[in-house]
Amino acid sequence: MDISSLYQLFRRYPTVQTDTRKLQQGDLYFALKGANFNGNQFALQALEKGAAYAIVDEAMAIAHPQIILVEDVLSTLQALALYHRQQLGIPVIAITGSNGKTTTKELVHAVLSSHFKTYTTKGNLNNHIGVPLTLLSIQPDAEIAVVEMGANHQKEIESYCSYTEPTHGIITNCGKAHLEGFGGIEGVRKGKGELYDFLRSNNGTVFLFDDYDYLQQMSAGIPNIIRYGTASG
Repeated sequence: MDISSLYQLFRRYPTVQTDTRKLQQGDLYFALKGANFNGNQFALQALEKGAAYAIVDEAMAIAHPQIILVEDVLSTLQALALYHRQQLGIPVIAITGSNGKTTTKELVHAVLSSHFKTYTTKGNLNNHIGVPLTLLSIQPDAEIAVVEMGANHQKEIESYCSYTEPTHGIITNCGKAHLEGFGGIEGVRKGKGELYDFLRSNNGTVFLFDDYDYLQQMSAGIPNIIRYGTASG
């Protein structure tokens, strides 16, 4: 099944679930896999609990009309999120940084929601599963979205941007969190800076906290910058 056909199912059944324990009648179940679990093993259970369809990447022993076999469930989830984001056609503000992501996200949401129909990341669902689920939770009446992006290694933010397609971005800071995964502080800056790289290449806008010289240096070449901080007065 191609993404456009899967999207038509999503429009009929617009709630995505990856955990059978939380599944409700009419949800779309995506059978994700991890180091200690394999969601494919729970596909039939999901259907018994009322899932409209189960998306799997391992063939089932028993054929079932509500089971959709794809090459990779996670990649399909992310592709569906991108397709939905493109149908929405709204501004998306991406927020990353070593510290303060969730607080900043909540503050931005509080301000924007007083004037616009705003959707945002719930809690800190900011990883390779949480980001696409956040996008797929955005309703058609949305006017703007705020998406939190966490990362502990390089190329992670780049991946998120590929299916989030942010129009605006904030890097709160680049500190010493996850140094091992990033390979040092310069690696942290390079990894977080992948958000700036995307915005630079796509004529996006950066909200720049210019108290940090390194953020000013990282934002070089970005044409649309809105500055804030004590250095901006």
